Amino acid sequence: MDDMDADAEELGGKRSFFAGEFARYGWAKLIRAGLGGHETLGLYADAITRMPENPGIPPLFRSIFNNAYLPYRDPETLRAFLKVIDEFTYDHSERLGDAFEYLLSVLGSQGDAGQFRTPRHIIDFIVAVIDPKKDETILDPACGTAGFLISAYKRILKANRDEDGNSTLTPDERSKLAANFKGYDISPDMVRLSLVNMYLHGFADPHIFEYDTLTSEDKWNEYADVILANPPFMSPKGGIRPHNRFSIQSKRSEVLFVDYMAEHLTPTGRAGVIVPEGIIFQGQNAYKQLRKMLVDDYLVAVVSLPAGVFNPYSGVKTSILILDKSLAKQTDRIAFFKVENDGYDLGAQRRPIEKNDLPRALAKITEYLHHLRTGKSVAEFQPLPKAGIAEPEAKYAENDFQPTLGLIAEKKIAANGEYNLSGERYREKGNDRNSNYEMMSFEKVCTLEYGVSLPKKKRVDGPYPVMGSNGISGYHNEYLIEGPAIIVGRKGSAGEVTYVGGSCFPIDTTYYVKLVEPERTDIFYLYHLLKTLDLPSLRGGAGIPGLNRNDVYSNHKLPLPPLEIQREIAAEIEGYQKVIDGARAVAERMEDKIQAAIARVWGETDGAPKQV
Repeated sequence: MDDMDADAEELGGKRSFFAGEFARYGWAKLIRAGLGGHETLGLYADAITRMPENPGIPPLFRSIFNNAYLPYRDPETLRAFLKVIDEFTYDHSERLGDAFEYLLSVLGSQGDAGQFRTPRHIIDFIVAVIDPKKDETILDPACGTAGFLISAYKRILKANRDEDGNSTLTPDERSKLAANFKGYDISPDMVRLSLVNMYLHGFADPHIFEYDTLTSEDKWNEYADVILANPPFMSPKGGIRPHNRFSIQSKRSEVLFVDYMAEHLTPTGRAGVIVPEGIIFQGQNAYKQLRKMLVDDYLVAVVSLPAGVFNPYSGVKTSILILDKSLAKQTDRIAFFKVENDGYDLGAQRRPIEKNDLPRALAKITEYLHHLRTGKSVAEFQPLPKAGIAEPEAKYAENDFQPTLGLIAEKKIAANGEYNLSGERYREKGNDRNSNYEMMSFEKVCTLEYGVSLPKKKRVDGPYPVMGSNGISGYHNEYLIEGPAIIVGRKGSAGEVTYVGGSCFPIDTTYYVKLVEPERTDIFYLYHLLKTLDLPSLRGGAGIPGLNRNDVYSNHKLPLPPLEIQREIAAEIEGYQKVIDGARAVAERMEDKIQAAIARVWGETDGAPKQV
């Protein structure tokens, strides 16, 4: 604002933002030499508080400053902050907007309502799949800092340029385009950030509203051609209390948000929405009803993302639902795509890596959707080839197609009433893997039983290990199950499988495996079999991810050869493990010898290399 005032003065005009009694709050006054730390702090805090009363700023600016406050009282912290901001240079609002988004990214964390900052490359991927147009209305009903809206705006601007890079949009089209974007958020802080972000990206009058999408009916009759969102995964204690106009009756926020987005598409509307894995396969009625509605009327593709995309805020596994109201009615198929690498490692720091499935997945999803729009049979579509095939353009018969990144399933996935949207389920033809032995439902082989609460003060003595999700967490003088035993993490390290050679006490963060017919099942064979199922991929829920045993039951069948063969396989695996352990021991001994050699070169003092 101070820069704009300075520009006005330079052109012969007058200051408007910082005039009259508000002149003392101008940026140049805040950072002038000789102003003490406490004076700066008082002036800055006063400026923020009084700015909504300033008659010289537009209503948008007043709303941005409304109820704002200075969140810390240390003068040196404020001065350091102001100094860094003052050193920042920019030549137009687009650059300033990008800088602001970067600031949001480094400050980002999980919000009070379960909001997570969506990585920019994931936002851009979804926007590219949906491909919004200049004349379409675009909505994010849980907009956060407006990342989806800004990405969509940038894509439309880029799509409407000539060969020289000049915009082909008329002034009238630009005016209508700006009015087409709309965002809602329940948090006044998020609304403020969205307003700033939109303004800095060229929206003079951004349509961002503080609005509870799930409980208010005021905007229920407003629809959009394109909806883009990463809604909150977390439901408050006791659940949401929505109004009664939703098709799906639920108190879960992720269920209600997806329902809202589907129901608020225009007849030719499209949506891209990030969802937690619970939406994909959880067995409660609300989830199944939602999936049925999506499969019947909206869903055209599901993109599975790797767990860890939202690190460091959450390790929750997510997927992207691609909805298209008109295309869904033209096909009896749903496409599934699996992204295993998104260009970053999945650790807390999310460092860039070379592996990135997103460009290839985008190309194939775009091709698939174009195939539908042109009226061609999906059977003619050539999806992503299987990894390792020498000729990536090789064609596949649809029934034989089992690629690593994509497959197409018929909507008969609804046949069992589960409407499961896990692509792996259909890649393996309903979990009937190519086994030479009988495939049995999980619950006919074994069940997952809850561990029992045991306070830490009682885990201090006794011969039996207390087993938690992360391994041994103490010892007890009684055992809950007689060993050998298999423990599966339920909370924390959910899905991790541990073998215990003796009796133990599993606590309530775990499941213990109970054999249905012990005389037919070798427990060591079963342990290695469960290790192959990748149970951590079924984790869901906000906060600490958990493993729902019903999801395990519904997603997996188990091959059960005769007991003699099970024992042979178990013995073979144990032999291989001994080889591995032996090799590891050799490697450790070699490491000791390497360290000894180094010590001889450098010399030692009390077992440590001398300082050189």
